[in-house]
Amino acid sequence: MTLQQLEYIVALEKFRHFTKAAEYCNVTQPTLSAMIQKLEDELEVKIFDRSQQPIAPTAAGAIVIKQAKEVLVQAEQIKNLVQEQKQEVAGKFTLGILPTIAPYLLPRFFSKLIAKYPKLEIRIAEMKTSEIKRALLSGDIDAGILADIDGMDEYTTTHLFHEPYMTYVSKSCPLYEKQLVKSSDLQNHQLWLLDEGHCFRDQMVKFCQIKSAQESQMTYSLGSIETFMRMVESGCGVTFIPWMATQQLSESQKELVRPFAIPVPTRHLVAATNKNFIRHTILQAIVEEIQASVPKAMLSLATSQVSVY
Repeated sequence: MTLQQLEYIVALEKFRHFTKAAEYCNVTQPTLSAMIQKLEDELEVKIFDRSQQPIAPTAAGAIVIKQAKEVLVQAEQIKNLVQEQKQEVAGKFTLGILPTIAPYLLPRFFSKLIAKYPKLEIRIAEMKTSEIKRALLSGDIDAGILADIDGMDEYTTTHLFHEPYMTYVSKSCPLYEKQLVKSSDLQNHQLWLLDEGHCFRDQMVKFCQIKSAQESQMTYSLGSIETFMRMVESGCGVTFIPWMATQQLSESQKELVRPFAIPVPTRHLVAATNKNFIRHTILQAIVEEIQASVPKAMLSLATSQVSVY
């Protein structure tokens, strides 16, 4: 029995498909199949029921896979402990990040990070807040970048920066004539909001006191800030965007941006890890690169701003 074989059965349980599992493990499908078969022969038990489509673990296989996951976590922990003792920024590191943050923050720091630390193999996974929290507890990711919210007691959070929200207003909307938008101004306007489950949506619905947002005929839910922006540009309604998104806009698009009046709703971005996290050297390197990539004013909460949770 080898760690490699354990990795293969865990991958097959995840993907339920030999070819996809082999691609994930960076081996050929026959190699993966043969190694799993060899493990089954050694244990004298069928780990997978190949007659099912998709493939599924047997009852005994589920027990084996559960233990295999624990063994792999412990094996990885040994490697991490050694690297941390060396204070080395190297090895694989998986970072979960919200889709409302990733397209605006990653271009600011990622290329500099990997150029500075060539031995670091960092993997990025876009996830919702609930997915990041589950993945941290299961060990599927090393750290997550998300907005600070209530219910984070199970995790350790490291401050990154504060980012104000802005409104993005179509020229046909009465709010276009305003220089500053109050939260009370948003009632009874055609709003584009992210689907439920995005903390971005929950924070803004709460701050702006948007009543019955789910049922309102004036509120539309989709899954992408960029989609909302295109709708606004076509002459439809209002949406919310993070400040960093405004830095990627053309001059004509910037004409649609309206800041909030004081107090300005602001999200607090943090790096979250589970309580057993040990790879502090790598995390600190990531935090430093992120903080160096944003304006210094965003490193603390301004008196004109209020954190939304």
